[in-house]
Amino acid sequence: MAKRIPDGYLEDAKGHLVPIESVKQADMERDALVKEIVQQAEAHSAAMGAFRAWAFEQVDAFVAASAQKYKARLGGVKGNVTLYSFDGAYKVQLATQETMAFDERLQVAKELIDKCVRKWSEGSRPEILALVNNAFQVDKAGQISTQRVLGLRRLDIADKDWRRAMDAISDSVSVINSKQYIRVYRRQPDGSYKPVPLDVASV
Repeated sequence: MAKRIPDGYLEDAKGHLVPIESVKQADMERDALVKEIVQQAEAHSAAMGAFRAWAFEQVDAFVAASAQKYKARLGGVKGNVTLYSFDGAYKVQLATQETMAFDERLQVAKELIDKCVRKWSEGSRPEILALVNNAFQVDKAGQISTQRVLGLRRLDIADKDWRRAMDAISDSVSVINSKQYIRVYRRQPDGSYKPVPLDVASV
């Protein structure tokens, strides 16, 4: 329930009631401006949220109808889809971004990889050793890059310990969050597509 401010008063940042006649004119004008901007922003945010939900619903329904009609999926994998207008002047993309994380089995994989590295330390595979060391480096937030670690699986190495390590990596990764995005594009005279801004900073 919103706190009721008595007539003739304003509440300051500390929660104290201040008589309006004690508030400077500049502070009054700033307060009114900020509140008006926030009110407009909240209204636009709500409208954008409604548009986002509507757009996802419309595209999902279209994709489902196409799949039922043609017995095939339209677009890419994992919910990604791109739709073009008939004249190619516009395109709409729905993309799913997944956040992945590793569990304790990544440590098992690291031990197995370290075992391989020790075996190869006297060999002639400096590029592979560099890839391994880079993959397990942490970023500023102390996180290991899932892309770099998963990229190790693309290396064609027959060593049995390496294969076991790659299996451990595959088993250790899981999707912890999935977020969908919608992007709208307009074709430019040069044939490229320019995004239609959907956020204040890009307008």
